[in-house]
Amino acid sequence: MDPAHQHIVDAALKLPLAARGALAAISIESLDGPPDRGAEEAWRIEIERRMRETDEGLVMSIPWEEAERIIFDDKPPAGH
Repeated sequence: MDPAHQHIVDAALKLPLAARGALAAISIESLDGPPDRGAEEAWRIEIERRMRETDEGLVMSIPWEEAERIIFDDKPPAGH
């Protein structure tokens, strides 16, 4: 690492915890670049669709504990 960059890192590591967290979040966010055009509207539409499907009984949610078991233990849900 360039000595000038190392100096910045050393200074950042001396910041209070909350300031280091904010700096980390800003740094990570800067790697993503600008948001995709229309992404916020697309997510709004998707969320509304999912809520409508749930309200209409077209999809059924399961408790996190069951989802976690399926995801990490690779076992089918009970009764399926």
